[in-house]
Amino acid sequence: MANSTGDHPWQRVPIEPQSVDAPLSGAAVFLVVTVADTPEALANVRDIVSGISDLVKTVGFRDLNAHLSCNIGIGARFWSRLTPVAPPQELHPFAEVRGAVHTAVSTPGDLLFHIRAERGDFCFEFERQLLDMLGDAVAVVDEVSGFRYFDSRDLLGFVDGTANPTGGDMREAAIVGDEDPEHAGGSYVVVQKYLHDLGTWNRLPVPSQEGVIGRTKVENIELDDVENGQKAHKTLTTITDDQGVEHDILRDNMPFGRPGQGEFGTYFIGYSRRLWVIEKMVERMFVGDPIGSHDRILDFSAAVTGTTFFVPTRGFLEALAD
Repeated sequence: MANSTGDHPWQRVPIEPQSVDAPLSGAAVFLVVTVADTPEALANVRDIVSGISDLVKTVGFRDLNAHLSCNIGIGARFWSRLTPVAPPQELHPFAEVRGAVHTAVSTPGDLLFHIRAERGDFCFEFERQLLDMLGDAVAVVDEVSGFRYFDSRDLLGFVDGTANPTGGDMREAAIVGDEDPEHAGGSYVVVQKYLHDLGTWNRLPVPSQEGVIGRTKVENIELDDVENGQKAHKTLTTITDDQGVEHDILRDNMPFGRPGQGEFGTYFIGYSRRLWVIEKMVERMFVGDPIGSHDRILDFSAAVTGTTFFVPTRGFLEALAD
């Protein structure tokens, strides 16, 4: 599938998504930066972003079985600085969601680098070389090193990402299609860093924990929805439209932590074909459904960041050099 005509260079190359559908890796780095407001900084960023595949090859050749990859997301406020191309139809900054008890904060970010590999040293080396190349063109806003925890569990002890789509359903859920032809092959992505109060959580009896999540802790079996009271996390994050059609997203969450600092968390990263689906999830979690009945996981996990990006195709990134 390729575009053979058009006014922009990326329209003349195959529509190849970035590595949105890469399988859950053993390690990851989530790097969010802002770009300095100078022509020199912008030129440097364009050059590096357009050639990111070369850096992946430079680092990744040492062990191809490490499956190093890097997805790049572009923030709404930075889009018009980076390219004259009109932005994707739904792209806008992450909007703060203020519930009666908890708030989903909005934090800055011009670029997201989602670095993945089976080995943590590959993620480290890629990020080190990337930041050396970017130099003072960027300022790091947030940097999180994640790891796979046992059988894909979060630090709360539950399997994470169970509802992820697979096969053809993955593309339907995560990759923009003909509804926005200029940006077909891209994906919206939302990131939030959650910090856990593990002490309080671990004092909660396991049956109560399971009621919060909506699944059994050991076997990962889905529990029935409650008829009254606060809904479980898995229920609030299940989104259906007005026609009753359920819409999935692709999660690539990772746990992270520094026990010596008392820091334990989950880095939420959700890829979606439709930004409104993730926004509806966040609204249902923080505002509640019905209103006032927030997601009880928020009583133990605080969102300290929140940023939206668009992950364009590989051809779009490469064309930035032109």
